[in-house]
Amino acid sequence: MIPPPPRLEMRGIVKRYPGVLANDGIDLSVGPGEVHGIMGENGAGKSTLMSVLFGLEQADAGSILLDGRTIRLHSPIDAIGHGIGMVHQSFRLFDSLTVWENVVFRAEPRRGPFLDVAEACRQVADLSARYGMPVDPMARVADLPVGVRQRLEILKALYRKARILILDEPTAVLTPAEAASLFDVVRTLSGAGCSVLLITHKLAEAMAATHRITVLRDGRVVASMATGASSETVLVQAMTGRAPAMRSDKTATAPGPIRLAVEALRTGETARPAVDGASFILRGGEILGIAGVAGNGQSELVEALVGLRPTSSGTVRVNGHDVTRAPVARRRQAGLAYIAEDRHRTASAAASSAADNLILGFHHRLPLARHGLLRTRAVRDWARRLLERFDVRIVNERVAVGTLSGGNLQKIVIARELAHDAPLLIAEQPTRGVDVGAIEFIHHQLVAERARGHAILLVSSELSEVLALSDRILVMFEGRFQAELAAGDADEATVGLLMAGGARARAGVAA
Repeated sequence: MIPPPPRLEMRGIVKRYPGVLANDGIDLSVGPGEVHGIMGENGAGKSTLMSVLFGLEQADAGSILLDGRTIRLHSPIDAIGHGIGMVHQSFRLFDSLTVWENVVFRAEPRRGPFLDVAEACRQVADLSARYGMPVDPMARVADLPVGVRQRLEILKALYRKARILILDEPTAVLTPAEAASLFDVVRTLSGAGCSVLLITHKLAEAMAATHRITVLRDGRVVASMATGASSETVLVQAMTGRAPAMRSDKTATAPGPIRLAVEALRTGETARPAVDGASFILRGGEILGIAGVAGNGQSELVEALVGLRPTSSGTVRVNGHDVTRAPVARRRQAGLAYIAEDRHRTASAAASSAADNLILGFHHRLPLARHGLLRTRAVRDWARRLLERFDVRIVNERVAVGTLSGGNLQKIVIARELAHDAPLLIAEQPTRGVDVGAIEFIHHQLVAERARGHAILLVSSELSEVLALSDRILVMFEGRFQAELAAGDADEATVGLLMAGGARARAGVAA
């Protein structure tokens, strides 16, 4: 008996951009009900390949086969028509509309000439129940948490009868509980015969959730294997060509001067403020980690420290200067650098060049400017040095950063913030959505800043990152500091329990 063809085949896919060969003869096959991991460093060609599969880009060479038949994909509408759906890193939803309106948009059930709202709600409710994704069809999207919004994106694809679902870094913005819930959904989809392509940088995630894994490097397939025959070490070596050490080697440092002093900080006038009486100090030569489940006040605390959110009471001092009511520019002048959580909306200007992004906030200083005018050659040379030092994969400094992969954009943000020798760095989710090689590089840069006597406030949803880098750890729960631990007294079990609001007696409560 002749075996049935794979659900999906991509043969010899080639995609070129000016100066870049993004996909170089890539072959890929996926069976019915298979969860197939796509891994590789930032810029390896993963997102380009998936863009070709979803019709966002057209390949320069190669073919795509569905159930053994060649198909042509000129747009996402073509892909959806063939049963291919995609959930992007940045959700494509109408915040002002309800769940059912988002799901059925442009494919609304009708009763005669009129839209059948009751039938639309029924179909959305049936889909969410069938695949274990509970969501209220009448809820407004703007009111939904991130995890539910992602379910909504998946429901949109399933409503259009997707048999192949592309998930692009689906856990980058999810809490651990939300990520676990997502992979329950993925297993349900797989059991129902849906093929899932999972783009991820997280090794443990790929090992736990996939049946097979394909690894790309420099636009080519360098490995394709059954997950059960692989390991995290094998995957790292395939992605990077080496085995990076994911452990940070910190040497002991003497405590330096106080770089950040926060006293009784409170944001908002409500009975339950996002930040409620936060107090701590941070010295030079120290990394202070803040751990907590997303939504417990970490983001609001950082925004208040950098000047993006007003405070209702308390004080913030940077290098001895009271900046509680100061704008962002004055805080930078006082010696604060900031790696923002959202590299797209907060930390960069997508339409501007790499050179422009590398001088933002510092463009009025020597050697970049003189007498209020930018020095073109100095800006160009400055950008080229930073691009080389931070190994940013880019054609030249004139390229708009909105075209870069997430990891390369993150390197540009970090390069800018570290280039001016600021004695205080606030690093918020510094490795979110980047590959293992970039994580190693970023960790090395943070440890090097510490060794130079600079102070670092590290806010990360990756508990392993907080434990690996921090000298002290503050655990945040419902806007308050639940506890303070020395690095030597912290482990995942203790910190995880504190993050959930328990075990206060097992650690010293912060000031």
